[in-house]
Amino acid sequence: MALVAPVDKLIAALLLDVLDLATVKYLLPSMTDLSILPLDDLTIDEASRPKAPKVAAATDMHRRQGRQLAAIHRHYLMEMAQIGAVLERIEAKDTPPEHLKKIVLSLDMAENFRAFGSLCGRECQVLKFHHDIESSDMFPRIKAAGGGMFQQIVAKLLSEHEVVHELIIRLSRAADTLATNPSEANFIDASHVYRKLEEVVRSHFGYEEAELEEAIGYYLGGI
Repeated sequence: MALVAPVDKLIAALLLDVLDLATVKYLLPSMTDLSILPLDDLTIDEASRPKAPKVAAATDMHRRQGRQLAAIHRHYLMEMAQIGAVLERIEAKDTPPEHLKKIVLSLDMAENFRAFGSLCGRECQVLKFHHDIESSDMFPRIKAAGGGMFQQIVAKLLSEHEVVHELIIRLSRAADTLATNPSEANFIDASHVYRKLEEVVRSHFGYEEAELEEAIGYYLGGI
């Protein structure tokens, strides 16, 4: 199941009459330049996450509809876990744990580095596409619902998208470097960024699913 929207809706959402510049500035005031931060400092500040208000009229059916987002996220997380397993297998070299022995590597370690970089590059594209649709279509609709009661939640999720986006940029660059120069040092750099991205994405997905479950089902009727 993919998170998709009609092309005309996406185009409309990208136009300023749906999510205009003033709205973006209101939702994301004085954003830090994330590109200058060290990798370890790229965090999503879980402690500052607001809780979504309850939708009083939401039923179990609405909540089931809202959980469609979690089903979509599970697909992405499974892909990331598979890439993580490849990463662990490469790191293990000739002595992998039993559960990783089924992942067969090339005898040429440079080829393994390139393969990992290729997987990372593809995952960057997939995650960016998913988040672009959320930011341009789903979030504006939820923000407008319920008299603005989800405005703080949307603002926080958008700020977390900024962190994820920065990590995607860094991983994409690291993957390109690894494809050009498949050295162990470049592999280590890419693996560090990948693990950071996976950590952040897992936390972000969980928060998003929990706080938007009722809103997605009640106001949007599902994904």
